[in-house]
Amino acid sequence: MASETLVGACNGSVCTHPDPQRSYQVVVAATRAMGIGKDGKLPWRLPSDLKFFKEITMTTSDPVKKNAIIMGRKTWESIPLEHRPLTGRLNVVLTRSGSFDIATAENVLMCGSMISALELLASSPYCLSIERVFVIGGGEILRESLNAPGCDAIHITEIETDIDCDTFIPSINTSEFQPWYSSFPQLENGIRHSFTTYVRVKSSGIEDPKIFEKHQEFLYLKLVEDIISNGALKGDRTGTGTLSKFGCQMRFNLRKSFPLLTTKKVFWRGVVEELLWFISGSTSAKVLQDKGIHIWDGNASRTYLDSIGLVDREEGDLGPVYGFQWRHFGAKYTNMHADYSGQGFDQLQDVIDKIKNNPDDRRILLSAWNPSDLKQMALPPCHMFAQFYVNQGELSCQMYQRSADMGLGVPFNIASYALLTCMIAHVCDLVPADFVHVLGDAHVYSTHVRPLQDQLQKLPKPFPVLKINSEKKDIDGFYRSDFGGNGCRVFM
Repeated sequence: MASETLVGACNGSVCTHPDPQRSYQVVVAATRAMGIGKDGKLPWRLPSDLKFFKEITMTTSDPVKKNAIIMGRKTWESIPLEHRPLTGRLNVVLTRSGSFDIATAENVLMCGSMISALELLASSPYCLSIERVFVIGGGEILRESLNAPGCDAIHITEIETDIDCDTFIPSINTSEFQPWYSSFPQLENGIRHSFTTYVRVKSSGIEDPKIFEKHQEFLYLKLVEDIISNGALKGDRTGTGTLSKFGCQMRFNLRKSFPLLTTKKVFWRGVVEELLWFISGSTSAKVLQDKGIHIWDGNASRTYLDSIGLVDREEGDLGPVYGFQWRHFGAKYTNMHADYSGQGFDQLQDVIDKIKNNPDDRRILLSAWNPSDLKQMALPPCHMFAQFYVNQGELSCQMYQRSADMGLGVPFNIASYALLTCMIAHVCDLVPADFVHVLGDAHVYSTHVRPLQDQLQKLPKPFPVLKINSEKKDIDGFYRSDFGGNGCRVFM
Protein backbone atom coordinates (compact mmCIF):
# COMPACT_ATOMS: atom_id res chain seq x y z
CA MET A 1 0.00 0.00 0.00
CA ALA A 2 1.39 3.40 -0.93
CA SER A 3 2.32 5.84 1.79
CA GLU A 4 -0.02 8.78 2.36
CA THR A 5 0.65 12.27 3.66
CA LEU A 6 -1.78 13.42 6.34
CA VAL A 7 -2.05 16.49 8.52
CA GLY A 8 -2.07 15.98 12.26
CA ALA A 9 -4.42 18.72 13.39
CA CYS A 10 -3.12 18.54 16.94
CA ASN A 11 0.17 20.11 15.93
CA GLY A 12 0.00 20.88 12.20
CA SER A 13 2.91 18.57 11.43
CA VAL A 14 3.19 16.41 8.33
CA CYS A 15 3.38 12.65 8.99
CA THR A 16 4.68 10.28 6.33
CA HIS A 17 4.23 6.58 7.11
CA PRO A 18 4.21 3.19 5.40
CA ASP A 19 2.39 0.04 6.45
CA PRO A 20 1.48 -1.58 8.80
CA GLN A 21 -1.96 -0.56 10.02
CA ARG A 22 -3.15 -0.65 13.59
CA SER A 23 -5.82 -3.14 14.52
CA TYR A 24 -8.84 -1.77 16.36
CA GLN A 25 -11.90 -2.53 18.46
CA VAL A 26 -15.46 -1.35 17.85
CA VAL A 27 -17.65 0.21 20.54
CA VAL A 28 -21.33 0.53 19.64
CA ALA A 29 -24.87 0.37 21.03
CA ALA A 30 -27.48 -1.34 18.86
CA THR A 31 -30.96 -2.83 18.92
CA ARG A 32 -31.72 -6.43 18.03
CA ALA A 33 -32.24 -5.25 14.45
CA MET A 34 -28.79 -3.58 14.67
CA GLY A 35 -30.29 -0.10 14.68
CA ILE A 36 -27.85 2.48 16.03
CA GLY A 37 -29.49 5.87 15.51
CA LYS A 38 -32.46 8.00 14.55
CA ASP A 39 -32.19 11.40 12.85
CA GLY A 40 -28.48 11.52 13.56
CA LYS A 41 -28.90 10.95 17.31
CA LEU A 42 -29.04 8.10 19.81
CA PRO A 43 -32.74 7.24 20.27
CA TRP A 44 -32.23 6.20 23.89
CA ARG A 45 -30.86 7.68 27.09
CA LEU A 46 -28.75 5.20 29.02
CA PRO A 47 -26.26 6.63 31.53
CA SER A 48 -24.91 3.12 32.09
CA ASP A 49 -24.10 2.89 28.37
CA LEU A 50 -22.14 6.14 28.55
CA LYS A 51 -20.28 4.79 31.57
CA PHE A 52 -19.52 1.56 29.69
CA PHE A 53 -18.27 3.53 26.69
CA LYS A 54 -16.06 5.75 28.82
CA GLU A 55 -14.61 2.83 30.78
CA ILE A 56 -13.78 0.85 27.65
CA THR A 57 -12.27 3.71 25.67
CA MET A 58 -10.35 5.46 28.46
CA THR A 59 -8.79 2.59 30.38
CA THR A 60 -5.17 1.69 29.63
CA SER A 61 -2.79 -0.75 31.25
CA ASP A 62 0.07 1.74 30.87
CA PRO A 63 -0.69 5.00 32.75
CA VAL A 64 1.54 7.07 30.45
CA LYS A 65 -0.36 6.00 27.34
CA LYS A 66 -3.85 6.77 26.13
CA ASN A 67 -6.25 5.30 23.60
CA ALA A 68 -7.42 6.66 20.26
CA ILE A 69 -11.04 6.87 19.12
CA ILE A 70 -11.89 7.01 15.42
CA MET A 71 -15.15 8.62 14.31
CA GLY A 72 -16.76 10.17 11.28
CA ARG A 73 -17.35 13.89 10.85
CA LYS A 74 -21.08 13.60 11.61
CA THR A 75 -20.36 11.72 14.82
CA TRP A 76 -17.86 14.41 15.79
CA GLU A 77 -20.43 17.14 15.12
CA SER A 78 -23.10 15.27 17.11
CA ILE A 79 -20.97 15.58 20.25
CA PRO A 80 -21.98 18.71 22.20
CA LEU A 81 -19.46 21.47 21.64
CA GLU A 82 -18.57 21.66 25.31
CA HIS A 83 -17.60 17.96 25.27
CA ARG A 84 -15.44 18.12 22.14
CA PRO A 85 -12.92 16.59 21.93
CA LEU A 86 -13.69 13.62 24.18
CA THR A 87 -11.19 13.99 26.98
CA GLY A 88 -8.39 11.61 27.83
CA ARG A 89 -8.35 10.09 24.34
CA LEU A 90 -6.84 10.98 20.98
CA ASN A 91 -9.82 11.92 18.78
CA VAL A 92 -9.35 10.92 15.14
CA VAL A 93 -11.99 12.43 12.83
CA LEU A 94 -12.50 10.98 9.35
CA THR A 95 -13.61 13.38 6.64
CA ARG A 96 -13.23 13.79 2.90
CA SER A 97 -14.27 17.42 3.06
CA GLY A 98 -11.52 19.88 2.25
CA SER A 99 -13.48 22.64 3.97
CA PHE A 100 -13.81 20.82 7.31
CA ASP A 101 -11.39 22.45 9.73
CA ILE A 102 -10.79 21.62 13.36
CA ALA A 103 -7.96 24.11 13.51
CA THR A 104 -5.41 23.32 16.18
CA ALA A 105 -7.63 21.51 18.67
CA GLU A 106 -5.61 19.55 21.17
CA ASN A 107 -5.88 15.75 21.05
CA VAL A 108 -7.54 15.79 17.61
CA LEU A 109 -6.34 14.39 14.28
CA MET A 110 -8.05 14.67 10.91
CA CYS A 111 -7.74 11.83 8.36
CA GLY A 112 -9.26 11.11 4.99
CA SER A 113 -10.11 7.41 5.48
CA MET A 114 -10.06 4.48 7.88
CA ILE A 115 -6.98 3.08 6.15
CA SER A 116 -5.04 6.30 6.45
CA ALA A 117 -6.05 6.70 10.10
CA LEU A 118 -4.91 3.18 10.99
CA GLU A 119 -1.64 3.71 9.14
CA LEU A 120 -1.05 7.01 10.90
CA LEU A 121 -1.67 5.45 14.31
CA ALA A 122 0.81 2.70 13.45
CA SER A 123 3.54 5.25 12.80
CA SER A 124 5.66 7.28 15.18
CA PRO A 125 4.88 8.89 17.56
CA TYR A 126 1.44 7.30 17.88
CA CYS A 127 2.68 3.72 17.80
CA LEU A 128 4.47 4.54 21.06
CA SER A 129 1.89 6.73 22.79
CA ILE A 130 -1.42 5.07 21.79
CA GLU A 131 -2.25 1.79 23.53
CA ARG A 132 -5.48 0.81 21.77
CA VAL A 133 -7.65 2.09 18.96
CA PHE A 134 -11.46 2.18 19.10
CA VAL A 135 -13.90 2.85 16.26
CA ILE A 136 -17.03 4.55 17.63
CA GLY A 137 -19.14 5.58 14.60
CA GLY A 138 -21.06 6.59 12.67
CA GLY A 139 -23.05 4.24 10.53
CA GLU A 140 -20.96 4.29 7.35
CA ILE A 141 -17.70 3.75 9.22
CA LEU A 142 -19.18 0.97 11.36
CA ARG A 143 -20.58 -0.78 8.30
CA GLU A 144 -17.08 -0.74 6.84
CA SER A 145 -15.22 -1.75 9.97
CA LEU A 146 -17.44 -3.97 12.13
CA ASN A 147 -16.51 -7.39 10.75
CA ALA A 148 -13.40 -6.34 8.84
CA PRO A 149 -10.11 -8.27 9.29
CA GLY A 150 -8.55 -5.44 11.31
CA CYS A 151 -11.23 -5.63 14.00
CA ASP A 152 -10.05 -7.56 17.08
CA ALA A 153 -13.06 -7.07 19.35
CA ILE A 154 -16.57 -5.63 19.43
CA HIS A 155 -17.99 -4.07 22.59
CA ILE A 156 -21.73 -3.78 22.11
CA THR A 157 -24.51 -2.46 24.29
CA GLU A 158 -27.32 -4.76 23.21
CA ILE A 159 -30.64 -2.90 23.38
CA GLU A 160 -33.38 -5.48 23.92
CA THR A 161 -36.28 -3.01 23.83
CA ASP A 162 -37.78 -2.29 20.39
CA ILE A 163 -36.78 1.26 19.41
CA ASP A 164 -37.36 2.92 16.04
CA CYS A 165 -34.11 3.58 14.15
CA ASP A 166 -33.18 4.80 10.67
CA THR A 167 -29.48 3.91 10.73
CA PHE A 168 -28.36 0.29 10.80
CA ILE A 169 -25.14 -1.73 10.83
CA PRO A 170 -24.50 -5.38 9.87
CA SER A 171 -24.95 -8.18 12.36
CA ILE A 172 -21.85 -9.47 14.09
CA ASN A 173 -20.32 -12.35 12.14
CA THR A 174 -20.49 -15.12 14.72
CA SER A 175 -18.30 -17.40 12.61
CA GLU A 176 -15.48 -14.89 13.16
CA PHE A 177 -16.35 -13.52 16.60
CA GLN A 178 -17.28 -15.25 19.85
CA PRO A 179 -18.71 -13.77 23.04
CA TRP A 180 -15.98 -13.31 25.64
CA TYR A 181 -18.12 -11.64 28.28
CA SER A 182 -21.78 -10.70 28.61
CA SER A 183 -23.25 -8.78 31.51
CA PHE A 184 -26.51 -9.75 33.13
CA PRO A 185 -29.41 -7.73 31.67
CA GLN A 186 -30.42 -4.52 33.40
CA LEU A 187 -33.35 -2.12 33.10
CA GLU A 188 -32.75 1.63 32.88
CA ASN A 189 -35.27 4.27 31.81
CA GLY A 190 -37.56 1.43 30.77
CA ILE A 191 -34.94 -0.01 28.41
CA ARG A 192 -33.65 -3.54 28.95
CA HIS A 193 -30.04 -3.92 27.82
CA SER A 194 -26.80 -5.75 28.43
CA PHE A 195 -23.12 -5.28 27.63
CA THR A 196 -21.32 -7.91 25.58
CA THR A 197 -17.76 -8.17 24.31
CA TYR A 198 -17.12 -10.31 21.24
CA VAL A 199 -13.56 -11.25 20.31
CA ARG A 200 -12.11 -12.54 17.10
CA VAL A 201 -11.11 -16.18 17.39
CA LYS A 202 -7.33 -16.24 17.71
CA SER A 203 -4.88 -18.80 18.99
CA SER A 204 -2.85 -16.05 20.65
CA GLY A 205 -5.52 -15.26 23.19
CA ILE A 206 -6.74 -11.88 24.43
CA GLU A 207 -4.29 -9.11 25.23
CA ASP A 208 -6.61 -6.35 26.42
CA PRO A 209 -6.79 -6.59 30.23
CA LYS A 210 -10.16 -4.82 30.37
CA ILE A 211 -11.65 -7.53 28.18
CA PHE A 212 -9.63 -10.36 29.64
CA GLU A 213 -10.55 -9.85 33.29
CA LYS A 214 -14.30 -10.07 32.65
CA HIS A 215 -14.24 -13.68 31.42
CA GLN A 216 -16.59 -15.74 33.58
CA GLU A 217 -14.04 -18.53 33.96
CA PHE A 218 -12.36 -16.26 36.50
CA LEU A 219 -15.31 -16.95 38.83
CA TYR A 220 -13.99 -20.49 39.07
CA LEU A 221 -10.28 -19.65 38.93
CA LYS A 222 -10.47 -16.97 41.63
CA LEU A 223 -12.44 -19.30 43.90
CA VAL A 224 -9.82 -22.02 43.45
CA GLU A 225 -7.07 -19.51 44.20
CA ASP A 226 -8.90 -18.29 47.31
CA ILE A 227 -9.40 -21.82 48.63
CA ILE A 228 -5.74 -22.71 48.10
CA SER A 229 -4.62 -19.47 49.80
CA ASN A 230 -7.18 -19.17 52.59
CA GLY A 231 -8.99 -22.50 52.92
CA ALA A 232 -9.25 -24.40 56.21
CA LEU A 233 -7.31 -27.64 56.55
CA LYS A 234 -9.81 -30.47 56.91
CA GLY A 235 -9.84 -34.23 56.86
CA ASP A 236 -12.15 -36.22 54.59
CA ARG A 237 -13.48 -39.72 54.07
CA THR A 238 -10.72 -40.53 51.57
CA GLY A 239 -7.96 -39.73 54.05
CA THR A 240 -6.31 -37.38 51.55
CA GLY A 241 -6.96 -34.08 53.30
CA THR A 242 -8.42 -30.90 51.84
CA LEU A 243 -8.33 -27.14 51.90
CA SER A 244 -11.92 -26.05 52.28
CA LYS A 245 -14.25 -23.04 52.33
CA PHE A 246 -17.96 -23.06 53.12
CA GLY A 247 -20.80 -21.29 51.38
CA CYS A 248 -19.44 -20.09 48.02
CA GLN A 249 -21.30 -19.05 44.89
CA MET A 250 -20.68 -18.62 41.17
CA ARG A 251 -23.18 -17.10 38.73
CA PHE A 252 -22.83 -17.92 35.02
CA ASN A 253 -24.62 -16.13 32.19
CA LEU A 254 -26.00 -18.66 29.69
CA ARG A 255 -27.53 -16.17 27.26
CA LYS A 256 -24.59 -15.83 24.89
CA SER A 257 -22.22 -18.71 25.61
CA PHE A 258 -21.84 -21.99 27.46
CA PRO A 259 -19.61 -22.26 30.58
CA LEU A 260 -17.39 -25.14 29.53
CA LEU A 261 -14.10 -24.28 31.21
CA THR A 262 -11.15 -23.73 28.90
CA THR A 263 -8.15 -23.78 31.25
CA LYS A 264 -8.56 -27.53 31.65
CA LYS A 265 -10.02 -30.28 29.53
CA VAL A 266 -13.60 -31.01 30.55
CA PHE A 267 -14.96 -34.38 29.45
CA TRP A 268 -17.83 -33.02 27.33
CA ARG A 269 -18.94 -36.39 25.97
CA GLY A 270 -19.14 -37.64 29.54
CA VAL A 271 -21.12 -34.56 30.61
CA VAL A 272 -23.75 -35.16 27.93
CA GLU A 273 -24.04 -38.93 28.28
CA GLU A 274 -24.23 -38.81 32.07
CA LEU A 275 -26.95 -36.15 31.98
CA LEU A 276 -28.96 -38.14 29.43
CA TRP A 277 -28.47 -41.15 31.71
CA PHE A 278 -29.84 -39.17 34.67
CA ILE A 279 -32.81 -38.03 32.59
CA SER A 280 -33.57 -41.62 31.57
CA GLY A 281 -33.84 -42.62 35.23
CA SER A 282 -31.24 -45.36 34.83
CA THR A 283 -29.19 -46.57 37.79
CA SER A 284 -26.93 -48.96 35.87
CA ALA A 285 -23.29 -48.00 35.44
CA LYS A 286 -23.17 -50.57 32.65
CA VAL A 287 -25.29 -48.29 30.44
CA LEU A 288 -22.53 -45.70 30.59
CA GLN A 289 -19.77 -48.29 30.30
CA ASP A 290 -21.27 -49.53 27.04
CA LYS A 291 -20.84 -45.98 25.69
CA GLY A 292 -17.25 -45.75 26.83
CA ILE A 293 -18.07 -43.60 29.87
CA HIS A 294 -16.35 -44.89 32.99
CA ILE A 295 -16.84 -42.09 35.52
CA TRP A 296 -19.04 -44.27 37.76
CA ASP A 297 -16.96 -47.45 37.52
CA GLY A 298 -15.26 -47.03 40.89
CA ASN A 299 -18.52 -46.68 42.80
CA ALA A 300 -20.10 -49.57 40.88
CA SER A 301 -17.32 -52.12 41.43
CA ARG A 302 -17.79 -55.30 43.41
CA THR A 303 -15.07 -54.30 45.85
CA TYR A 304 -16.58 -50.89 46.54
CA LEU A 305 -20.17 -52.12 46.92
CA ASP A 306 -18.99 -54.75 49.39
CA SER A 307 -17.03 -52.14 51.33
CA ILE A 308 -20.18 -50.09 52.02
CA GLY A 309 -22.27 -53.11 52.99
CA LEU A 310 -24.14 -53.62 49.69
CA VAL A 311 -22.95 -57.21 49.39
CA ASP A 312 -26.16 -58.42 47.76
CA ARG A 313 -26.10 -55.66 45.14
CA GLU A 314 -25.15 -56.72 41.60
CA GLU A 315 -21.96 -55.17 40.32
CA GLY A 316 -22.79 -52.08 38.27
CA ASP A 317 -26.00 -51.38 40.21
CA LEU A 318 -25.61 -47.95 41.83
CA GLY A 319 -28.91 -47.98 43.66
CA PRO A 320 -31.48 -45.14 43.77
CA VAL A 321 -29.08 -42.37 42.71
CA TYR A 322 -29.76 -39.15 40.77
CA GLY A 323 -31.83 -40.38 37.85
CA PHE A 324 -34.04 -42.58 40.01
CA GLN A 325 -34.80 -39.68 42.36
CA TRP A 326 -35.45 -37.29 39.47
CA ARG A 327 -37.95 -39.61 37.78
CA HIS A 328 -39.26 -41.96 40.53
CA PHE A 329 -38.92 -40.14 43.87
CA GLY A 330 -40.53 -42.16 46.65
CA ALA A 331 -40.73 -45.45 44.73
CA LYS A 332 -39.37 -48.59 46.40
CA TYR A 333 -36.03 -49.48 44.84
CA THR A 334 -35.26 -53.11 44.06
CA ASN A 335 -32.54 -53.31 41.41
CA MET A 336 -31.26 -51.72 38.21
CA HIS A 337 -33.20 -54.14 35.99
CA ALA A 338 -36.68 -53.39 37.34
CA ASP A 339 -39.22 -51.36 35.38
CA TYR A 340 -40.29 -48.39 37.50
CA SER A 341 -42.69 -46.88 34.97
CA GLY A 342 -45.49 -45.03 36.73
CA GLN A 343 -43.90 -45.50 40.15
CA GLY A 344 -42.96 -42.66 42.46
CA PHE A 345 -43.07 -38.98 41.60
CA ASP A 346 -41.56 -37.72 38.33
CA GLN A 347 -39.87 -34.54 39.53
CA LEU A 348 -38.31 -33.66 36.19
CA GLN A 349 -41.60 -33.79 34.31
CA ASP A 350 -43.21 -31.80 37.12
CA VAL A 351 -40.52 -29.12 36.71
CA ILE A 352 -41.26 -28.88 32.98
CA ASP A 353 -45.04 -28.83 33.51
CA LYS A 354 -44.79 -26.02 36.06
CA ILE A 355 -42.44 -23.97 33.88
CA LYS A 356 -44.90 -24.24 30.99
CA ASN A 357 -48.15 -23.82 32.91
CA ASN A 358 -47.33 -21.96 36.12
CA PRO A 359 -44.01 -20.17 35.56
CA ASP A 360 -44.37 -17.94 38.64
CA ASP A 361 -44.52 -20.98 40.93
CA ARG A 362 -41.87 -20.81 43.66
CA ARG A 363 -41.85 -24.60 44.01
CA ILE A 364 -40.19 -25.56 40.72
CA LEU A 365 -37.75 -27.90 42.40
CA LEU A 366 -35.64 -30.95 41.60
CA SER A 367 -34.16 -32.90 44.51
CA ALA A 368 -31.82 -35.88 44.46
CA TRP A 369 -31.53 -35.94 48.26
CA ASN A 370 -33.88 -38.57 49.69
CA PRO A 371 -32.79 -39.46 53.26
CA SER A 372 -34.73 -42.70 53.32
CA ASP A 373 -32.80 -43.99 50.29
CA LEU A 374 -29.29 -42.80 51.17
CA LYS A 375 -28.10 -46.13 52.57
CA GLN A 376 -29.07 -47.88 49.35
CA MET A 377 -27.06 -45.49 47.18
CA ALA A 378 -23.53 -46.29 46.08
CA LEU A 379 -22.80 -42.59 46.63
CA PRO A 380 -25.08 -40.00 48.25
CA PRO A 381 -25.75 -37.12 45.84
CA CYS A 382 -23.27 -34.24 45.87
CA HIS A 383 -25.27 -31.93 43.58
CA MET A 384 -28.43 -32.50 45.48
CA PHE A 385 -30.98 -29.77 44.83
CA ALA A 386 -32.00 -27.38 42.05
CA GLN A 387 -34.60 -24.64 41.77
CA PHE A 388 -35.78 -23.09 38.51
CA TYR A 389 -36.98 -19.53 37.94
CA VAL A 390 -38.82 -18.02 34.97
CA ASN A 391 -38.77 -14.32 34.13
CA GLN A 392 -39.43 -12.42 30.90
CA GLY A 393 -39.14 -15.50 28.73
CA GLU A 394 -35.92 -16.65 30.34
CA LEU A 395 -35.12 -19.67 32.51
CA SER A 396 -32.59 -19.64 35.35
CA CYS A 397 -31.40 -22.43 37.62
CA GLN A 398 -29.84 -22.38 41.08
CA MET A 399 -28.17 -25.61 42.15
CA TYR A 400 -26.93 -26.48 45.64
CA GLN A 401 -23.93 -28.79 45.85
CA ARG A 402 -23.14 -30.04 49.35
CA SER A 403 -19.65 -31.31 48.46
CA ALA A 404 -17.68 -29.62 45.69
CA ASP A 405 -14.36 -31.04 44.48
CA MET A 406 -12.95 -27.95 42.77
CA GLY A 407 -10.29 -29.80 40.82
CA LEU A 408 -12.23 -32.62 39.18
CA GLY A 409 -15.93 -32.44 39.95
CA VAL A 410 -16.92 -28.78 39.79
CA PRO A 411 -15.91 -28.07 36.16
CA PHE A 412 -17.96 -31.13 35.15
CA ASN A 413 -20.90 -30.09 37.37
CA ILE A 414 -20.95 -26.54 35.97
CA ALA A 415 -21.27 -27.93 32.46
CA SER A 416 -23.85 -30.55 33.47
CA TYR A 417 -26.32 -28.20 35.15
CA ALA A 418 -25.77 -25.48 32.56
CA LEU A 419 -26.69 -28.09 29.95
CA LEU A 420 -29.73 -29.23 31.94
CA THR A 421 -30.90 -25.61 32.18
CA CYS A 422 -30.42 -25.13 28.43
CA MET A 423 -32.30 -28.35 27.66
CA ILE A 424 -35.27 -27.50 29.86
CA ALA A 425 -35.35 -23.96 28.45
CA HIS A 426 -35.29 -25.46 24.94
CA VAL A 427 -38.24 -27.80 25.49
CA CYS A 428 -40.18 -24.98 27.18
CA ASP A 429 -39.46 -22.43 24.41
CA LEU A 430 -37.51 -20.17 26.78
CA VAL A 431 -34.08 -18.57 26.65
CA PRO A 432 -31.48 -19.93 29.11
CA ALA A 433 -30.47 -17.14 31.47
CA ASP A 434 -28.50 -17.61 34.72
CA PHE A 435 -26.95 -20.68 36.26
CA VAL A 436 -26.22 -20.03 39.92
CA HIS A 437 -23.91 -22.61 41.48
CA VAL A 438 -24.01 -22.66 45.28
CA LEU A 439 -21.24 -24.67 46.93
CA GLY A 440 -21.47 -25.98 50.48
CA ASP A 441 -18.07 -27.50 51.28
CA ALA A 442 -15.94 -26.23 48.39
CA HIS A 443 -12.61 -27.98 48.66
CA VAL A 444 -9.29 -28.67 46.99
CA TYR A 445 -7.66 -32.03 47.72
CA SER A 446 -4.07 -31.72 48.88
CA THR A 447 -2.99 -33.84 45.92
CA HIS A 448 -4.68 -31.37 43.54
CA VAL A 449 -2.98 -28.21 44.79
CA ARG A 450 0.00 -28.33 42.43
CA PRO A 451 -2.02 -29.21 39.27
CA LEU A 452 -4.50 -26.44 40.09
CA GLN A 453 -1.70 -23.94 40.64
CA ASP A 454 -0.47 -24.85 37.17
CA GLN A 455 -4.00 -24.40 35.82
CA LEU A 456 -4.19 -20.94 37.40
CA GLN A 457 -1.31 -19.86 35.16
CA LYS A 458 -3.29 -20.66 32.00
CA LEU A 459 -5.28 -18.03 30.14
CA PRO A 460 -8.99 -18.63 29.43
CA LYS A 461 -10.29 -18.80 25.89
CA PRO A 462 -13.78 -17.78 24.74
CA PHE A 463 -16.51 -20.08 25.98
CA PRO A 464 -18.21 -22.09 23.21
CA VAL A 465 -21.72 -21.41 21.97
CA LEU A 466 -24.10 -24.33 22.46
CA LYS A 467 -26.58 -25.34 19.76
CA ILE A 468 -29.44 -27.77 20.41
CA ASN A 469 -31.36 -29.63 17.71
CA SER A 470 -34.38 -27.40 17.11
CA GLU A 471 -36.58 -30.36 16.19
CA LYS A 472 -36.28 -31.99 19.61
CA LYS A 473 -38.88 -30.80 22.11
CA ASP A 474 -39.25 -33.87 24.34
CA ILE A 475 -36.89 -34.06 27.33
CA ASP A 476 -36.73 -37.85 26.89
CA GLY A 477 -35.94 -37.68 23.18
CA PHE A 478 -32.39 -36.31 23.15
CA TYR A 479 -29.21 -38.01 21.98
CA ARG A 480 -25.63 -36.78 22.22
CA SER A 481 -25.73 -35.92 18.52
CA ASP A 482 -28.43 -33.31 19.25
CA PHE A 483 -25.88 -31.03 20.93
CA GLY A 484 -23.36 -29.06 18.94
CA GLY A 485 -22.02 -25.57 18.58
CA ASN A 486 -19.13 -23.46 17.52
CA GLY A 487 -15.95 -22.25 19.11
CA CYS A 488 -14.82 -25.37 20.88
CA ARG A 489 -13.46 -28.56 19.42
CA VAL A 490 -15.32 -30.70 21.98
CA PHE A 491 -18.61 -29.67 20.39
CA MET A 492 -17.61 -30.94 16.96
